[in-house]
Amino acid sequence: MQMLSGLGRTRYIPLLILFTLAILQSCKKNPKEMSREQLEKELSDKKHYEKLLEFGKSAGINVEKFAATGEQAPVFALLEEAGFGHKPNLRYTEKKVKADTLLLREAAEALVKGESVDKVMKGLEPVYPVYNNLKIHYARLLKENKQDSAAIVAETLNAYRWIKRQSQGAPRFVMVNIRGAYLAAMDSAGQNVLRMRTVVGKSDTPTPTMDTYATSIVTHPYWNVPKSIAIKEMFPKAASDPEYLSRNRIEIIDNKGQAVNPEEIDWEELTAEKFPYRFRQETGEDNSLGLLKVEIKNPLAIYLHDTNARYLFKSNSRWRSHGCVRVQQPTDLANYMAGTKLLDNDFMTEPDTVSTPPKWHKLKARIPVFLLYLGADCNEKGDLLYFEDVYKRGLPKV
Repeated sequence: MQMLSGLGRTRYIPLLILFTLAILQSCKKNPKEMSREQLEKELSDKKHYEKLLEFGKSAGINVEKFAATGEQAPVFALLEEAGFGHKPNLRYTEKKVKADTLLLREAAEALVKGESVDKVMKGLEPVYPVYNNLKIHYARLLKENKQDSAAIVAETLNAYRWIKRQSQGAPRFVMVNIRGAYLAAMDSAGQNVLRMRTVVGKSDTPTPTMDTYATSIVTHPYWNVPKSIAIKEMFPKAASDPEYLSRNRIEIIDNKGQAVNPEEIDWEELTAEKFPYRFRQETGEDNSLGLLKVEIKNPLAIYLHDTNARYLFKSNSRWRSHGCVRVQQPTDLANYMAGTKLLDNDFMTEPDTVSTPPKWHKLKARIPVFLLYLGADCNEKGDLLYFEDVYKRGLPKV
């Protein structure tokens, strides 16, 4: 048999290379068959992991927390941070939701297969338009070497990642920025549906940050006066002015829930600290809660509500409440939360000369509600806005 000449053999080298690569590829384990530890080890390679860290930096993540120690890098922890964030500074959290582990695994598998870091990581991040706009501004601020401003934006980026985590499966959510005194109601894709002004807590009675959910809409609510307000403000006025309670349509309620005649009370024998009753304001437009209240689950007696002082929404200084959140468009908010037209448009303009009993409208879906203290955010046009540190809490720790 005639041997192949040197030139003939050369013709087969490309085929040999392809054949060798095919064998090597067939020997390589399918990412879907790999364990979580195997995926993490594969992605701990310095070349791979540095790209993940670079992406994390572009999203305002403090990548020092995810530095590789030894041969195994905290790949899944970084993926979770990029997709679902970490808990912001919150006074109350109803429940921390677990990250979508299936989504994280799919991302790791895609990276092992060789898909680009940008494509995979962007598939993990929130799809909210506001989040994308914030990332653009964050990159600009870093380029301009404005580190303090960038840190404020990074805190907001994490807040939206946390909102994504906590809103999994919810059809919509509501976010109140206490520092900016406004409310944004968004659908599951982060599209702004409603945006309105709010009146929030004063510096000495700040609105607490919280992560919870709305339970019901109450029309014509009573105002059960919080103990702190009853002791500091209401008791001294009621004790010194016999007409104060009737003028403000406030009832005295005993521990059995029964109304007590104020004329039968010996005010001189009582003190604010040893007052065995509670105050309750009758329903109606003069009620401090207005005509509507949104109940949110929390132990701090905080809720969203209408107000009998609607002129305050015209002011740019809207840190005026005892802690609850007064909303500018309560009917629109109630209908959005309910996912249906719960109330007519003229609900707020109906004559309310008599006391109408409260009515509870339980929400069919769990609607997440976030009360956050954010120093920056984007408006609907994508402009970056900064907000005064009204509670003097200083720069964020991202």
